[in-house]
Amino acid sequence: MIIYKDIITGDEIISDSYNLKEIDGCVYEADCKKISVGGENIDIGANPSAEEGEEGVEDTSQTVIDVVHSFRLNETSFDKKSYLTHLKDYMKKVKAALKEKGASDDEVKAFETGAQSFAKKIVSNFKDYEFLIGESMDPDGMVILLNYREDGVTPFVTVWKHGLSEMKV
Repeated sequence: MIIYKDIITGDEIISDSYNLKEIDGCVYEADCKKISVGGENIDIGANPSAEEGEEGVEDTSQTVIDVVHSFRLNETSFDKKSYLTHLKDYMKKVKAALKEKGASDDEVKAFETGAQSFAKKIVSNFKDYEFLIGESMDPDGMVILLNYREDGVTPFVTVWKHGLSEMKV
């Protein structure tokens, strides 16, 4: 399995177990699922009716999105202007990281072109996105985009391909 980390913060963002699809050469999309967490019923061997206790137990489970829960992503918020400011700064950092890793000028140019094009798609559908950041909550790191497919039920995340490093597990 490969876990992908944010090259700026080192936060774990996603893994290849989520069937990543490359879009426009610059982002990965992964479908997510809503799952229930918590509310486990642990049998301690006691008989509540014999002890005049409650038969029912409060339901403490909550529904979460698997990727968000598994990688401890945190919700954040942006207006269009602040997101574009963040994205511009983030792209500069990714470009510097690519050059530092020895990426060719063609690779860097492809990243810049693809990122600009995809950023326009984000802006045109800005109201549809929820924004997530990594576990460290570092504001300089990648902002993961959460949206829903056309069915309105299936969540999916979008992450910047060039902003990730691979860690084989």
